[in-house]
Amino acid sequence: MKKALPQVKRREIAESGEDWVRFEPLPSSPSLPVLARPTLPGVDLADWANKHRARVDEHLHRHGAVLFRGFDIASAEALERCIRAMADESLPYEERSSPRSQVSGNVYTSTDHPPAEHIFPHNEQSYNQSFPLRLFFCCVTPAQEGGRTPLVDSRRVFQRLPPSLRARFLEQGYTYVRNFGGQFGLSWRTAFQAESPAEVEAYCRRNHIQFEWREGQRLRTRQVRRAAGLHPITGEPVWFNHATFFHVSTLPPTVASALLAEFGEEDLPNNTWYGDGSPIEPEVLETLRAAYHAETVSFPWERGDLLVVDNMLAAHARTPFSGPREVLVGMARLFPWDDVRPVPAHS
Repeated sequence: MKKALPQVKRREIAESGEDWVRFEPLPSSPSLPVLARPTLPGVDLADWANKHRARVDEHLHRHGAVLFRGFDIASAEALERCIRAMADESLPYEERSSPRSQVSGNVYTSTDHPPAEHIFPHNEQSYNQSFPLRLFFCCVTPAQEGGRTPLVDSRRVFQRLPPSLRARFLEQGYTYVRNFGGQFGLSWRTAFQAESPAEVEAYCRRNHIQFEWREGQRLRTRQVRRAAGLHPITGEPVWFNHATFFHVSTLPPTVASALLAEFGEEDLPNNTWYGDGSPIEPEVLETLRAAYHAETVSFPWERGDLLVVDNMLAAHARTPFSGPREVLVGMARLFPWDDVRPVPAHS
C-alpha cells in the first residue's frame, strides 16, 4: 500500500497540471526574470495560469518578473487572455507620459520612441496616484539587433543607495513638473485623454496635481510624490519613483543642453526636484543612475515570449534596436499610493 502512494501523488499532480510548467533560472540573467517553460507540448498558458495564479504570484514576489517562453503568446488576443488569467481585467493607459499606439482594447505598443534611443529604467506610472502592480509584455517580432527590455530589481536599488540620500527622499518625496503646449512631449489632450480644460482640471483635483493654465492653452502641472514604499505583499522596501527618469540630466547630454537652451529649467517638458522644490544635486543624480545601471540585467527577446513584471519589484527599460520590432504591453491590478505603507525612517 505504501508503494502505491507515490503513483497516486504523481497522477494527482498530472491531472492538476501543476508540473506542466517548469520554473528555472534564465542562463543569461540568473537573478531575474525567472524562466518558465512548458514541460509538454500544447500547454495553454492562459488556462494553466488561471488555475495556478498563486504559483505565478509566488514566483513574481520572489524574483520580480517571470519570463514565459515556449507558449507562443504573440498577439493582442493571446496577451489579453493571459492578463485576465493572471491578473483579471487589463487597465487603460491614463495620465500618459510616453507615446504609445492602442492595438486592441487595453493592449498597447511599447513606447514608440525612435529605435536609436535608450529608455532609462523606470517603474510604470509610479508618478500616478494609482499605478498598475502588474505589467505584461509579449514579443510579436523581436528586433534584428538590440531592442531588449532590461530589468532592474527595485529592492536592490533601494539597498544600494547611501542611507543619507534615501533619507531625504523618504522625508520629502520628489516634485514632478510637466509643461504641455510646446513642440516637445505629449499634448495635454493626449496625456489626460481629455478634450477640454475642465476635464483636465477635474482629473488633477482628484489626483492631487497642481495645475496652471498659461497663454495659448499651455498647461503646467506640478505633483509631489513619494520615492519609496513597502511592497504590499512582501513588505520589502522598494525604490519606486520617476525622480531620475524624468530629470533633464538623464537625457543624452546634447539633448539636455538643447532643451535647456530652448526652454530653461522651469519650462522643460519634464523635470524633477526634491519634494520641497529645491534642485536635486548633480552628484545625487549620478549616484541614482549608477545604482540603476549596476542592477540592470537583460535577455534577448524570442517571438512568443511573455514577460510578466511585478511593477513595484522591478523597473524596466529598453535598449536601442535595428530592424522591425513589435512588443505589446498590457497593465493590470490598479493599486493606490495611499495604500502603500511608508518605509520606516531608519531604513
